[in-house]
Amino acid sequence: MLSSSMAADSPQHQAVRSLYNAYPFPPEPLLSEPPPGYNWRWQWSAVHNFCKGTQAPSQRIRILDAGCGTGVGTEYLAHLNPEAEITAIDLSDGALTVARERLDRSGVWREGVTLQALNLERAETLPGEFDYINCVGVLHHLPDPQAGIQALAKKLKPGGLFHVFVYAELGRWEIQLVQKAINLLQGENRGDFRDGVAVGREIFATLPPDNRLARRERERWSLENHRDESFADMYVHPQETDYNIDTLFELIDASGLEFIGFSNPDYWRLERVLGSSPLLMERAAALSPLAQYRLIELLDPEITHYEFFLTKPPYQRETWEDDEALLQAGAERHPCLTGWPSRSLFDYNYTPIELTPEEFQFLQLCDAQPGATVAALSRQAPLNLDQIRQLQRRQLLILSPKK
Repeated sequence: MLSSSMAADSPQHQAVRSLYNAYPFPPEPLLSEPPPGYNWRWQWSAVHNFCKGTQAPSQRIRILDAGCGTGVGTEYLAHLNPEAEITAIDLSDGALTVARERLDRSGVWREGVTLQALNLERAETLPGEFDYINCVGVLHHLPDPQAGIQALAKKLKPGGLFHVFVYAELGRWEIQLVQKAINLLQGENRGDFRDGVAVGREIFATLPPDNRLARRERERWSLENHRDESFADMYVHPQETDYNIDTLFELIDASGLEFIGFSNPDYWRLERVLGSSPLLMERAAALSPLAQYRLIELLDPEITHYEFFLTKPPYQRETWEDDEALLQAGAERHPCLTGWPSRSLFDYNYTPIELTPEEFQFLQLCDAQPGATVAALSRQAPLNLDQIRQLQRRQLLILSPKK
């Protein structure tokens, strides 16, 4: 189903729509089969386990893909969550046309999947509330990102989960400079996005090879920017807000939602940047969590975006510290493991890992005995309860509380 409901546009909305009608984004190829692999952030069981420590109580949920573009995320959401009702919205009719073809061609289009032309700020016009909201690469392109996140927050169910991706300023310093240079050289042609792409391409073809901007583009972005759609999205976008930790949490606070955590927690470990200095670790440990995050990004300013989860209270995370609760829990292997069944495989985050023989045996038993409790499985595999807890914390095992 494809429907349309657009608000009166601001000039910024009109400019962004014009860009994406000219250059539908993202430009991933259309496939005549379901999308390959997975992004665990688009798999409901994986997200629920990461955020709340348990299997989701139901797979029959409502998902909102807010700012779906050409439907790359929507396609995965539909494929990885076959029982979910999915609504995808975007302001670009051109991008939505590609999204519909993508879902049609790959075979994931089904009843319960809806595409709708709608400005994100008007999400309140959508019926009902959503268990899961996915908003990737969109809020930073709104005229008023706070208004956008507030509009989406109103549509989140109590206890629901909200996945957000926005740009970080420190790792995008060279992009900001090139954007400004293109604007200067375009002059009266600003708003002509094809001219902007041509000017930007000419800049990189002309700059000396050892120029910092040319080197950064060549080393960091050139593969991604091979397609003009990606180049336009990066360098000639008419509306962009980049964040640092301080301004990011101003955005989060404005939403009225609770911050659960970043989806790449290893980056935000103090030990990663200061672990070899007990003195600095001691001083950093005295800082607030927000100040610790800021310290980490200042010391490792390669971060190009923030990806994190929010929730609408009530929020509770199961830690599985209670032995009896753990023994009575149902156990299943995490659905996002590449290379299974093998002891050498990639985990949910595509990080290579090596399972011990005992871990491998336990996960095999989970597959062979669906619905079995930890108590039943642990009698057949030589793992103690702490080792089983570690499987869950490493996102290799999903546990379901006793009903």
